[in-house]
Amino acid sequence: MKTVLGLFFTLLWSSAAIATKFGLNSTTPLVLATTRFLIAGVLLFLYVYLFHKKYPWPKTQEWRPLIILGLLNTTIYLGATFWALKYVSAGLFNLFVTTNPFVVAILSNIWLKRKVSLKEWIGMIVGGMGLVIATCPSFTSNEVKLFGLVILGIGMVSMAIGSVYFNKVNLNLPSIVINTWQVSIGGVVLIPITYILEKDHYFLILDFNLFVSLIWLVFIISIGSMLLWFYLLKQDTVRANNWLFMTPIFGYVLAVILLNESITMFNITATVFVVAGLLISGNIAIRPKR
Repeated sequence: MKTVLGLFFTLLWSSAAIATKFGLNSTTPLVLATTRFLIAGVLLFLYVYLFHKKYPWPKTQEWRPLIILGLLNTTIYLGATFWALKYVSAGLFNLFVTTNPFVVAILSNIWLKRKVSLKEWIGMIVGGMGLVIATCPSFTSNEVKLFGLVILGIGMVSMAIGSVYFNKVNLNLPSIVINTWQVSIGGVVLIPITYILEKDHYFLILDFNLFVSLIWLVFIISIGSMLLWFYLLKQDTVRANNWLFMTPIFGYVLAVILLNESITMFNITATVFVVAGLLISGNIAIRPKR
């Protein structure tokens, strides 16, 4: 069951970059990101506190962790990745997603005293090698810009820190309540940042691309996949992040279907490496454990 949930999360998560690419045809990156977060925050708030009044409000001591999570997981991570997707390809974006397990493993060892096993390290290295192979063509083309890589790197590090921090603080709140506040807080903080960075080149086209992008990003990514992400994190922080190794593979498949892109031998070779890495690390079991 954990394998099914991990694969399902990865499929949803990998679709975010493609949905964002559609939305960027109609508006600027941070406007798209801010709009997504505010809509998702309002919908979650209405569901949690008006339609289902059983959910608790955060206690005084819980506001600080919620604000930090909102800044790390929404404002910095998602804001940076939306901005970076203006400069880098979706494939390269998904490569950077796979750097999270390495950062999380190190931070978990320092903060949570969680020992990373040798097979997990070997599995991550093998999977990482496959993803480098898959994205080699991107590094030899003109589509990659250093600015985009720096922004993307900042975002991915922020997500890794957020993952470990979430496990460390161990908030005694339902996942949907945590997600409601981190999305809302992160979106509000992003408003002035969006104005400062994009006021000189702002544009907004209310068309099919924008609406489809927002619907998918709000309901499937911000609400659905984030709830699943918190569940996986509570099971095991490092193992949850290891599932991110599969995002480039699903991303390529979705790109073929939705963007008419082709799959190369680089992609096929990468698939073999990534699946092998997951098998070695223990995220996919050929036989069910007893």
